[in-house]
Amino acid sequence: LVVWMLTGLWHGAAWNFVLWGLLYALFLMIEKWVPALKKMPDFFRHFYTMLVVVLGFVLFNATDLSQAGKDLAGMFGFAGLPLVSEATLYYLGSFAVLFVLGIVGSTSLVKNAANRLADGKKTGSVIAVLEPIVLILLLLICTGYLVDGAFSPFLYFRF
Repeated sequence: LVVWMLTGLWHGAAWNFVLWGLLYALFLMIEKWVPALKKMPDFFRHFYTMLVVVLGFVLFNATDLSQAGKDLAGMFGFAGLPLVSEATLYYLGSFAVLFVLGIVGSTSLVKNAANRLADGKKTGSVIAVLEPIVLILLLLICTGYLVDGAFSPFLYFRF
């Protein structure tokens, strides 16, 4: 609890950073104190982890607690924003392939398939050669998307 609170303070002397650190501390303590969470299905564990990380990003990115509250309200439909709009449909259509790849990639399907192929007599050597090539290509594609995106100054410049 103290380490995460100090981590929040290290990022900035504002309440949103302190709450960001305390949020992560709280969920780490819950994971240690509630052994039933380890028995939950992978889908549920991935879901609540991503929920905590996204909520943490909102706190971390906000300039103050008021903005964080407004952003969180908007995320959960309490800011008068429609659930579906033209912009929503545009972005869903534009990034549908990446969205599906992200969902599939966050499950164990890809890992299990790769392990099965790597264990095969004929496919094992092919996977050993292709794996680093595919990973390098993924790195280049992700880097390209980051470079192509809107201007985003280094995060710590504002501190």
